[in-house]
Amino acid sequence: MIPIRDSIPCRSVPVVTRALILINALVFFYELSLPDKSLDNFFYLFGIVPARFTDPTWANAAGFPAGGWWVFLTHQFLHAGWLHILSNMWTLWIFGDNIEDVMGHLRYGVFYLLSGVLAGLTQLLAQPHCQVPSLGASGAIAGVLGAYFLLYPKAQVTVLVPVFFRPLFFDVPAVLYLGLWFVSQLFNGTLALASPEQVGGIAFWAHVGGFSAGMLLCRLFLKQPRPAQPDARQWQWARR
Repeated sequence: MIPIRDSIPCRSVPVVTRALILINALVFFYELSLPDKSLDNFFYLFGIVPARFTDPTWANAAGFPAGGWWVFLTHQFLHAGWLHILSNMWTLWIFGDNIEDVMGHLRYGVFYLLSGVLAGLTQLLAQPHCQVPSLGASGAIAGVLGAYFLLYPKAQVTVLVPVFFRPLFFDVPAVLYLGLWFVSQLFNGTLALASPEQVGGIAFWAHVGGFSAGMLLCRLFLKQPRPAQPDARQWQWARR
């Protein structure tokens, strides 16, 4: 299911969400300018490579500089291809504005980055000996989804489901859409732990960690007790 829009209108200009999308886009276009070898080095230096922190001997042999904890921030702005960045930024565009509304710009920015840091730490703890870089905004965005799951469970999410090359559009409750997404990440992450091979792919445990962090932290960052729920007119708009 591909999300198209949600039923909660944005009440303020989501300047931080737009800024995050712009920064991710600028970094991605910089990546496109790099030759393949330089891009690999860029990913290894600024992405999260768990073995860099758990296996100092390997890290020294691979040429990693000492420390490097900044990667828990920088990895959030790296993407491995067009589909990777477009899917992440589209999801952030749909759900981020509402969370920015109820948190305020500064709180939301801190919440987003902190969710991304905790997502990266979760991935490191889940696969501590992995030598493949983990990168992307999806862990931080998962934090936004976790907050949305708690704050707007009755909202409607319009989704696209391609069936035999024919697009079908329908509305599902946010609690169902996001709940199924989280369960799928947890299931796939468990399967990934059972695999002895270190392969590139989706960092499922970063998604699980980010979503969980978003649920646990979101109420600490609210600027008001609870967000306004959609009224009847908003429900009608969602069903159009």
